[in-house]
Amino acid sequence: MTFNDDEQMVEPQNVSGEKPKAYKPGKTLLKVLHKSKVPLKETKLKVLLELTGSGDNEDRSPLDLVAVLDVSGSMNELEKIVKLKIAMQFLVRKLSPVDRLSVVIFSDDSTRLFPLRQITDKSQEDIIKQVNALVAVGGTNIAAGLKMGVEVLNDRRLKDSRVGAIMLMSDGYQNIGDACQVQVRNFAVHTFGLGNDFKPDVMNDIANKSKGGTFSVVGEPNDLSKAFAQCLGGLLTVLVQDLNLTITQVDNQSKINNVSAGKYPKTETNRSVTILFGELYNNEVRRVLVDLRLPKVGRRKSKQVLQVTYTYSAGKEKRPMKAPLTTVIVTRTGKVMDKEIPKVILEENRLKTLNSVKEARLVADNELKKVENKVVEAIYSLKFVNVDDPSQLIKTLIYELQQILDFTRTENDYKEKGIPYAMSFETSHERQRYATRGDDMEKVRTFATPRMDTYLEQVNNFEKDPTKPPPSLQDDVKHEHIDDVERERVDDPDNPCFTMMVWCIIM
Repeated sequence: MTFNDDEQMVEPQNVSGEKPKAYKPGKTLLKVLHKSKVPLKETKLKVLLELTGSGDNEDRSPLDLVAVLDVSGSMNELEKIVKLKIAMQFLVRKLSPVDRLSVVIFSDDSTRLFPLRQITDKSQEDIIKQVNALVAVGGTNIAAGLKMGVEVLNDRRLKDSRVGAIMLMSDGYQNIGDACQVQVRNFAVHTFGLGNDFKPDVMNDIANKSKGGTFSVVGEPNDLSKAFAQCLGGLLTVLVQDLNLTITQVDNQSKINNVSAGKYPKTETNRSVTILFGELYNNEVRRVLVDLRLPKVGRRKSKQVLQVTYTYSAGKEKRPMKAPLTTVIVTRTGKVMDKEIPKVILEENRLKTLNSVKEARLVADNELKKVENKVVEAIYSLKFVNVDDPSQLIKTLIYELQQILDFTRTENDYKEKGIPYAMSFETSHERQRYATRGDDMEKVRTFATPRMDTYLEQVNNFEKDPTKPPPSLQDDVKHEHIDDVERERVDDPDNPCFTMMVWCIIM
């Protein structure tokens, strides 16, 4: 069966009378952080690269989303199917006329409810009506649902410049087929494990094998809408696609020892490393920590030690972009007073904590005492991180480690809650992309973007009265424009606030 019946796009009519806006392409901003002075002797240097998505959300890439939903019999428990319908209502209401949606359901087998449909007032009502008619019955064939979701994206006729993504939700063990065998590498698959009875290694494996996907743990049905909303907040702000970063050492001046960039594909030569990041949300950040070895030199001099460049495509037209070459220059000197850059210290400790969580989870036979000891060591280490200003990142890492520690009280707690939490933590930190973990969405905001923050507030209001539609995507963009204008006003050199801010920084 082929799914090449996706709806072709009809340009929405402009009824406002306003002239079409001249769009500026989304872009990626690079920030380089490192010590400016290093010793004459052979030494190591850490360079932190920060790539940030930046631009106008009106020029974001259109979305083709496939929601793959579990409607097995267990979804009748605890009103899971009811909460799923509410979560889907919010999702459908937030999509815009440039987006398309298809829904695939699975139990014993899979069914596509409808092809990729352009979002209009009529299609929104049709889709919500079909979702509200869902009935939970049968087994859990995740593989069939996921395979069909991938086929819907693979077979579509209209693909150019469009972001394809899958949101996969299940509350149980797969008892038919093996979803881990489905090929998902071409798209982001964001998985959502609902409750305590799903198999976390399956959901995590699917997300990890996909192109930039995440694994979210949704402990309670009431939190499903929030989890969906957070994921959607990213997917509706993709400004950059095909982001590739290339780092090159300088012959006779530096040697790349290691490049830490999480779970993204790399290609390497004897002189350079290229990281394939793919898609980047607006205001989302990718940090890359480069460990360099610098040879001994005989006298004071400034030297180029690293070259950085990156390419990407941006906007509705997927315009190819290439950033100019950035060079990293340091001064080799006999007298070095520079402290390590605080952001470098924080990134080192984030990566160290990530490794600690991995090691704890992989303890043989899940011996709880050994798991507990590793987590306690990680907490203790973070409490002594040497930065002048205590970071929210450090506080959040400690909080999350404490959550994992709390789940080691019994073997059952660790199996049902601790392991899924740790897996979600790992995938989120390796992707540097937000994913929900349990009921602490307001407390854990690491990697969350401003749009995700907005949607968290909106979905909380929506759940109180699902009959009242949330603000439209167009309203979201308008409010963001107002916020941007306000920030520009504050940053205006003629504005007294600007002088005050600069004065405070100088002090």
